[in-house]
Amino acid sequence: MSYVDNPRIVRLVKDTLIEDIGKGDITTRYFVPRKINSGAVIIARERGIACGINIAGLVFKCADKRIRFLPAVKEGGRITKGKILARLWGPAGRILSAERTALNFLGLLCGIATRTDKFVRMTGRYKVKILDTRKTIPGLRELEKYAVRIGKGYNHRFTLGEMAIIKDNHIKIRDKLADGDIGGVIKKLRKKTRGKIKIEVEVKNFKEFRRAVEAGPDIIMLDNMAPREVARAVKFQKKYASRRVRQIKTEVSGNINIANIRSYAACGIDFISLGTLTKDIQSLDIALELTGSNLNWRKR
Repeated sequence: MSYVDNPRIVRLVKDTLIEDIGKGDITTRYFVPRKINSGAVIIARERGIACGINIAGLVFKCADKRIRFLPAVKEGGRITKGKILARLWGPAGRILSAERTALNFLGLLCGIATRTDKFVRMTGRYKVKILDTRKTIPGLRELEKYAVRIGKGYNHRFTLGEMAIIKDNHIKIRDKLADGDIGGVIKKLRKKTRGKIKIEVEVKNFKEFRRAVEAGPDIIMLDNMAPREVARAVKFQKKYASRRVRQIKTEVSGNINIANIRSYAACGIDFISLGTLTKDIQSLDIALELTGSNLNWRKR
């Protein structure tokens, strides 16, 4: 099932149109005659990665089925300033009423894909995978994580029910974890879940890392640790006698940015998770321009 056929996404789009239009588009109602049709183009005003073109098309379709929407770029394609992303034709008033909702989706998703692509290219020489997190706008997680994939990143868990991640707050609650019995807890967790879910443990220093290694989770997250500490942990793990321990995946997270991400990637870790991919987004600057009723909307 594609995103434009997904009932949840369709409902989301309809709800956002209702949110924006409210009781009706007053300006369009009084200034634009209902029978006037017009062409329109959606144009990028800056460089980036195309993402959400079909979502924008879905917005116009939900606004009025008579609007024809023709994408001019492929998802994931690189776009330049002035690039036409899509062409439209239909009732001018309905196009204008749906314009902001469509551009809001498109700008946000292009922004996420563009930011993800930047981090991915910065670490291209290494085998590390760039992951997102659950730091998403409520209600938009599915689309935001889709944009991360378009930017060549990877998705971490979508929900709390997909994976167990034992973090510092969990450890504070459970005395046994604080005392170092992480291995026993992991063993019980695997038994209760019949080994069907992955288990990750968060650590904040090398001492906690060694303890986690002995516990044998599927993934160890090194949180807010300096590159030098991360490199030490990875070196220790690779020299560990047990093959099972060497197969544990390593992930780094916390205070990682464009300036230092290569130093982390060079440590030999498997994953870098970045909340900034979906949390600190600047939407791509995208505009819609009417081309008029007498112009060829396919060639403009």
